[in-house]
Amino acid sequence: MANTIHVDVVSAEQSIYSGEAEFVVLPGEAGELGIYPQHTPLITRIKPGSVRIKPVGGGEEELIFVAGGVLEVQPKAITVLADTAIRGHDLDEAKAAEAMRLAEEAMRNSQDKVEIATMQAEYAMMAAQLAAIRKLRKR
Repeated sequence: MANTIHVDVVSAEQSIYSGEAEFVVLPGEAGELGIYPQHTPLITRIKPGSVRIKPVGGGEEELIFVAGGVLEVQPKAITVLADTAIRGHDLDEAKAAEAMRLAEEAMRNSQDKVEIATMQAEYAMMAAQLAAIRKLRKR
């Protein structure tokens, strides 16, 4: 098992994924991170985007959308503590597009800087979710 790493993806609501993987790719705060077994220990924040997990044995890549959170990497384990996590096949393109449209409309109509910043974050999260949906569709 030297060429595998244990991966746990959890949100406040539930455990989304737990299993052995060959590698994991996810959106780190400073850019996309690729993590293989025996990676140097690391703790960093993650941005909204797709966590791609390549399971052991060449199975189909698992795609999970995360809306931010924290990543902890140890040589034999990866833990993703996500603010929100949704399995790729559970993503709803119509809902994400509508939420993005509403956030954009709220930004245009608001004068409050805090509300505008909140809507910008919502808009960015929905844009990342739509990108994850499109990646999943291309497979």
